[in-house]
Amino acid sequence: MKELLSTIVFVSFSIVGTAQLKNIRPSVTGNIETTFQYLTTDSTISAVAPEQIGVLNSYSNINYALGGFKAGMRFESYLPAINGYPAFYSGTGIGYKYVEYSNDVLSVTGGNFYEQFGSGMIFRSYEARGIGLDNAMEGARLLFTPRKGVHLKGIFGRQRYNFIDGKVNLSEGIVRGLDGDVNLNEVFDSLSNSKLKIKIGGSFVSKYQASNNDSLVIPNNVGSYGGRIDVRYDRFYINAEYVHKDNDPSQMNNYVYNSGHSALVNLGYSQKGFAVLLSGKSIDNFDFRSDRTVEGNQLFIGYTPALTKNHTYNLTTLYPYASVPLGEIAYQLDVLYKIPKKTVLGGKYGTSVNLNVATSFKPIQHSTTNFSKDRVSYEGRPFDKSDSLYHFDFNIEIKRKINKKLKLSLSYFHFKFNNKLNNVTKSADAQYYIKSDIFVLEGLYKINRKHSVRAELQGLFTKVDKQNWGTLLIEYNISPKWFFAVMDQYNFGNSVESQRIHYLLGSFGYTAGASRFMFSYGKQREGILCIGGVCRPVPASNGLTFTFTSSF
Repeated sequence: MKELLSTIVFVSFSIVGTAQLKNIRPSVTGNIETTFQYLTTDSTISAVAPEQIGVLNSYSNINYALGGFKAGMRFESYLPAINGYPAFYSGTGIGYKYVEYSNDVLSVTGGNFYEQFGSGMIFRSYEARGIGLDNAMEGARLLFTPRKGVHLKGIFGRQRYNFIDGKVNLSEGIVRGLDGDVNLNEVFDSLSNSKLKIKIGGSFVSKYQASNNDSLVIPNNVGSYGGRIDVRYDRFYINAEYVHKDNDPSQMNNYVYNSGHSALVNLGYSQKGFAVLLSGKSIDNFDFRSDRTVEGNQLFIGYTPALTKNHTYNLTTLYPYASVPLGEIAYQLDVLYKIPKKTVLGGKYGTSVNLNVATSFKPIQHSTTNFSKDRVSYEGRPFDKSDSLYHFDFNIEIKRKINKKLKLSLSYFHFKFNNKLNNVTKSADAQYYIKSDIFVLEGLYKINRKHSVRAELQGLFTKVDKQNWGTLLIEYNISPKWFFAVMDQYNFGNSVESQRIHYLLGSFGYTAGASRFMFSYGKQREGILCIGGVCRPVPASNGLTFTFTSSF
């Protein structure tokens, strides 16, 4: 760390001296985010206060730029981490640091970086702070644009594993990768004005980890490679990507020698007032990590996208969908249509309708007779699905502006959730499928130019688990500085009368320029928090939460 900081300071002063001769001004930017919780024990919702009572997550990014030179770092603090955060976050220290130089042709980064190849299935280094996921690379990255329309990437390094006692620990394995994109319309002058737009790309990623298993012959190097294409013509578009992974025996796949694949296809059409998107995904034995012994949400090299709508209403996240890297075939249909204004159904301002259907299945695993010889346990084929349903999601949303002051939306959701696959409840009557129906009515009323009121009324109905829920939210906004909100989530249908609990939560916030303060106090139910198909459990809590964010 000292050597890196010394290098940053030395290079900074060298460039500052040169830049002053050219009238180039340096800039410093960054942001701060702090979340503090003061929690209490509440036996009615099984909430247990931490020993320290007060817990804190804090981050601060500082970035320095001068011409083509950039350098920065992120300061992190978990004293200890907030409620439900992974246990491998603790202490205070520098969790991210980098030095970068860029011009029109070349960009070189040393230290930490985030990067993605294609859709991210073969390689995606990213941070999802809400669920405590961070697999930042530490090493070197090279971006090269030899000519217009051609983009090349190279990465080499190790992934961030955890942050314990203020120190970043890295994965045991080393990740190496190459990626290329070619925009044919930019490369060939004859296609520059064509309505047909074509991009092609390809990637290769491998990991190295020395074998640590005395009973099996495990490959030290595991490679994956794939290609992609994006074609657009007028209002139509199609993009597809396919990735193959060599045999990768690991803790997650029970050390079998099957190869794996990941495929994603999107077909769409859009015009003014109408758009449709049909997507398909096929995953088999694609749990690709830089350490074969790690489980959970750590050290993923690639990213398995979730083919489902990103739901934001409180009750729609009660039984969440998570991607299944070991095997899943999924489809999604998304249709948006705006009924024209000044019609019977459209009204004065028009009416928006969004229909979404998503479903996922277990793939068929064709039998093989050579397991004792080559430890290949089955044969997997792309988009070869079984009748075993993992998840089904049907939802429709209708939005309409009634007049200049009032906007309303009505939504309906139907879920069929496989609790055996992704266990979120231990209820005896919910050992397999959980079916639920959710209705949401939302309204926004503008009192005047600065004052407005927003309200949500939600109802979830199911015959299993804790049965029926209701949520009422009322939010008052004084633009651009203040907001006040009260939410009550009530388990009114619980068959155990003593468990018909109100989860009452009040909050208010204040915005001053680029800074925002928010306080909330009340109860939070136990559940699962998901971002992009990656989930983590969140325990019940009762207490005060303070959040501060600011950028400069």
